Amino acid sequence: MPKTNEQTSAPDRTLDITAELCPMTFVRTRLALDRLSPGQTLLVLLRGEEPLRNVPRTAMEQGHTVLDQHTGPDGITRLLLRRG
Repeated sequence: MPKTNEQTSAPDRTLDITAELCPMTFVRTRLALDRLSPGQTLLVLLRGEEPLRNVPRTAMEQGHTVLDQHTGPDGITRLLLRRG
């Protein structure tokens, strides 16, 4: 994923869905994105292969931008989204 300068600033909101299972992972992400204004950012903490495939793809399909995505040594993926 491309890296941008926006990563250096704090996200507008953070959502931890590490304990959620699909399809609730994107349902919770979508609800959080819907609460943001266009251009605001959401940091999503997720775990597992299915959410890792589905959440970024579905967010992009709905017009949002993936700004950054990386998995830490703790196994948690940090996904930074900008609301479209």
